[in-house]
Order: sequence, then structure tokens, then C-alpha cells
Amino acid sequence: MKPLQPVSAPARFGYGLAFFALFVALWAVATFGGYVQRLFLADPLTMVGEGWKLMTQYGFGFDILMTIWRVLGGFVLAALVALPLGIAMGAYKPVEAFLEPFVSFARYLPASAFIPLLILWAGIGETQKLLVIFIGSVFQLVLMIAVAVGGVRRDLVDAAYTLGASDASVVRRVLLPNAAPQIAEIFRLVLGWAWTYVIVAELIGSSSGIGHMITDSQALLNTGQIIFGIIVIGLIGLISDFLFKAVNQRLFPGAKL
Repeated sequence: MKPLQPVSAPARFGYGLAFFALFVALWAVATFGGYVQRLFLADPLTMVGEGWKLMTQYGFGFDILMTIWRVLGGFVLAALVALPLGIAMGAYKPVEAFLEPFVSFARYLPASAFIPLLILWAGIGETQKLLVIFIGSVFQLVLMIAVAVGGVRRDLVDAAYTLGASDASVVRRVLLPNAAPQIAEIFRLVLGWAWTYVIVAELIGSSSGIGHMITDSQALLNTGQIIFGIIVIGLIGLISDFLFKAVNQRLFPGAKL
């Protein structure tokens, strides 16, 4: 191995698969070997059995779809708000000076802290859950997009002005095209964070979703179902991450993503 030396796609897949195999092997040794009581950690076979039961007998597929809808809904709302604000902050320094202190303050606030207020304002329905994901994502997106737009090379902007471009043209034809690959990568990263917020949103006042199932399983001390729910979240997140990366590479083939 050498620093920053890339590996081939088959080797990368093999390394990733090897780690998962090692993880499952250690998990099996810990549980089947009696090192950890099954009350606290179900073994892999029990987890698979409980997962099959959830999918075939308890309609867990609907819970998965509801969680996906909440993540995508809250994230899309956050992106629609964050994209114009982030571009404005990155392009215009007065806007940045006006908004950055509040955005920097708000992005450190945990989304879970807003749940009591959101329940008072929006009830315990879908709106409350979407808002939790929205709050957890929007401020991160705004600041990261602003940094991406503001980090475009200054010489490109100067060259555009020299050629007679207007302020709007500089934003539209210089800043946005150069920042677009990084903005796309920011969306991919923050979508992953949104998955952590949805479980928090579903723990309170929810009758469906993966988080709701995990809460019910905790009350029954069914660690097999809990682990299965966690693995499902990871798999969906992994799939969405790969899809996002593939789309970004197709849209921006020359960019380093």
C-alpha cells in the first residue's frame, strides 16, 4: 500500500466484502460462543429469522416504505430551501455576513431537541417527522453549499468580468457550473445524515416506520428484530449512496467525486 494510490474496482469491492464477512464472523463467535448473552445480542441466524418474520407476517415492508418517504420528503424540502440560500451566501458577501452567524448557530442544534416544539406546532403526524429531518439537514446544506460556491477560483470570476459578464451571468455561468459537482457531493453526504434523523423522528408518536418497529421490539426485548431494523437502514442508505454517486459521476464525469 502507498499513500493515495488508488485500487481497482474489483479490489475495492473485495476489500469491502471482506470487512463485512469479518464483522459477521466476529458477531457469530461472540453470540454462538456464549461470550454475549442472546438477551442482549441476538445471533446472526436468529436475526435473519426475525427479519423474515417481520417481512412476511408483520408487514415490515410498509414500514420501510414509510421511512424512505419521510427521509426523501424532508431532505427534498431542505434542499429546495438550502440551495438558493447557499448560493446567495456563497456569491454575495453581504448576504453571507447577514446569514452565516445564525446558520452557524443553528446547525449545532440537535434536531431531536425540536421534537417537543414540533409536536406542539404540528402534532404527531407526518408533518412533524418531515420537519425533524428538514431541520436536521437544511442548515448543514446551506453552509456547505455556501462554502462550495464561495470557493470557486477568483481568476475565473475576474476573467468573466473582463469579458463583459454581468453579476447574474457570473453566478449563472461561472460560480454554479464550477460548484455544481461539489454541491452534488454535498447532497449525497447530507442525505446520509438525514437517515439518522428519521429514526429519532419515528421514536415518538409514530405508528409506522423502522424507528417505530425498533421501539416496539425494544419493549419486547427482541434484539433480533432491532438488529434487523438497523441493518435495513444501513442497506438502504448504502444503496442510496451508491445510486447518488453513480448519478453524480454521470452528470459530472470529469469531476473528482
